[in-house]
Amino acid sequence: MNSLYIVLPILTLLMFDLGLTLSISDFKMFIQRPRPILVGLAGQIIILPLIAFLLAWATGLQSIFFIGLVLIACCPGGSSSNIFSMLAKGDVPLSVSLTALSSIITLITIPFILDFAVSFVGNEGAGIHLPVGNLLVQNILLMLVPIAVGMAVKKYASKAAVKIEKVLSKLAFPALVFLAGAYFIQHRDTIANNFSLLGLSVTVLLIASICGGWLLAKLTGLTGKEQKTIVIEVGMQNAAQAIAIASSPFIFNDSAIAIPAIIYALMMNVVLLIFVGLTKIKK
Repeated sequence: MNSLYIVLPILTLLMFDLGLTLSISDFKMFIQRPRPILVGLAGQIIILPLIAFLLAWATGLQSIFFIGLVLIACCPGGSSSNIFSMLAKGDVPLSVSLTALSSIITLITIPFILDFAVSFVGNEGAGIHLPVGNLLVQNILLMLVPIAVGMAVKKYASKAAVKIEKVLSKLAFPALVFLAGAYFIQHRDTIANNFSLLGLSVTVLLIASICGGWLLAKLTGLTGKEQKTIVIEVGMQNAAQAIAIASSPFIFNDSAIAIPAIIYALMMNVVLLIFVGLTKIKK
């Protein structure tokens, strides 16, 4: 069975689940609390993709992994980051607002950044092509539409939304782990043959995302709760979205590009769970 038939429904359900937790007011926090919002968005949308780009270049990753590393850095985490913020006793409203805003903003930033990355590695020589229009359409259909539907259900059928969200929220994490695991098994030989350099690059990116998020929040004078949330929001990436973009026959049509996202997803959850545990020990 084509693994694409697994990732597309999972991504759609994850985005619908995210929509069930959002309301219009979540998009207004930018006006009410601009500093933590700007710090979070800068970390997610500018700093992390830049780190990934420089890291991929410095380590000399081959083209498919270069694009894959930049791709996972371009996809901020979905509703799972809100759960992690709650577990870490962070600023959950800030987490929800960042998730809402980044989900919309990245509809534009992902095509722009990936187009630059593909041009940088030399799309003709590498055999990598990016149909930007198709990427925009797929992001709208698989992300924006499910989010909008979820928000509409929450607004007009709030009781049903609560019941549905309870079920989906319990399935979200296992579904993501299953998805990453399935792709890991599918590409185990490629991963094994390239793990020394690729594993190092992904590990450095993950550590840089967490440390960079914390440093950015610290230097801008955010509160302790806000700092925890920024660390989680910058460190947690949407692997399902990255895998869907890499595997889609309408975009890259090369699931090997998703390998950095697969490794990142499996490591990310372990590292951030440790981070949550450390925050509780400090208490």
